[in-house]
Amino acid sequence: MKPIIKLEDVWKIYELGEVKVEALRGLNLEVYKGEFLTVFGKSGSGKSTALNMIGALDIPTKGRIYLDGKNISRLEESDLAQLRGKKIGFVFQTFNLIPSLTALENVMLPMVFQEMIRAERIKRAEKLLKDVQLEHRVNHKPNELSGGERQRVSIARALANNPDVVLADEPTGNLDSKTGDEIMSLFVNLNKKFKKTIIMVTHDMSLIKFSQRTYILKDGKDIKTIKGKITREMIA
Repeated sequence: MKPIIKLEDVWKIYELGEVKVEALRGLNLEVYKGEFLTVFGKSGSGKSTALNMIGALDIPTKGRIYLDGKNISRLEESDLAQLRGKKIGFVFQTFNLIPSLTALENVMLPMVFQEMIRAERIKRAEKLLKDVQLEHRVNHKPNELSGGERQRVSIARALANNPDVVLADEPTGNLDSKTGDEIMSLFVNLNKKFKKTIIMVTHDMSLIKFSQRTYILKDGKDIKTIKGKITREMIA
């Protein structure tokens, strides 16, 4: 089976004046359709930069990135934006909801850029909010919602254009443990029931148990891949 996303010898080097910072140093990573994958690393491991590469938010200094078998390493930003809009949904630690819009309007927004007609946008947004158990909050703005409810809206928005991949960046970072477990259960349900490919980037060991496979990053490269349970000794 071919991977849906593949990174081959990916380097990302930032030049800060005369100083060069190697954020990624030959990262190799494969993600297969329908799996729940965690990219795990401590602060400074390169996981945020890896997130940008996996999500087509940035291009590598060198190396290749494939999405559905197509090399996207050197695409223009306009082309990358189109790919992201259709193929990848994003869930962020800080939710990134627009304060002036209701939950329904926030979920509808990505569909505007895909030129979906308004009636269809409303219908789909209402269904997605129902799927995340927020049908009673559709007309509430973010400041009227709890942290867990905001993240549920964020998840519904990520699914707006029915993407192949959902990329979650520290999705429980701003939530208490009980609410965090509820959000993780939602991701598990998306993966198992709706067959969505989930890629989660985190430094939180407690979240790894929800995924099927874990890439451990250190100093900008993958040091090991683990299936199933993980211990602290494995990441030392």
